[in-house]
Amino acid sequence: MICPVCKYDMIVVEYRNIELDYCNSCKGVWFDSGELELSLKSYGLGEPKAFFDDIFNSQEAPSSEKKRNCPICGHKMKKTAIGGQPEMLTDICRDKHGLWFDGGEVSQLIRHLAGGHPPKDDSRGHVISFLEEVFEAPE
Repeated sequence: MICPVCKYDMIVVEYRNIELDYCNSCKGVWFDSGELELSLKSYGLGEPKAFFDDIFNSQEAPSSEKKRNCPICGHKMKKTAIGGQPEMLTDICRDKHGLWFDGGEVSQLIRHLAGGHPPKDDSRGHVISFLEEVFEAPE
């Protein structure tokens, strides 16, 4: 798969039988439809279905950021604001093929859904720490 931001080939990262497309160059992550929801469920971060339904059905957020094309269908994705403070823009395929997160946004979303930084000594904390490390923002 080609990165919608920098146009480099992405690599496939598999964790708990879920395959994600990750760009080594810009640190962006593509989640095919349903993959992020499955990931969050498997990490014990609650029942995210309603959260994702809201994201997919939300209005487009105003942004000066360039629109990106879906790496599956090639159509322009919509920008949707999610999370708390700070709010982040996520690119969502209008045909529901998936979601694009720029570098660092996956860990920001996970912290938001987990209610901040959980203690590092519990299993949920280890998973969140792992994801934050793998999906960190580019330098």
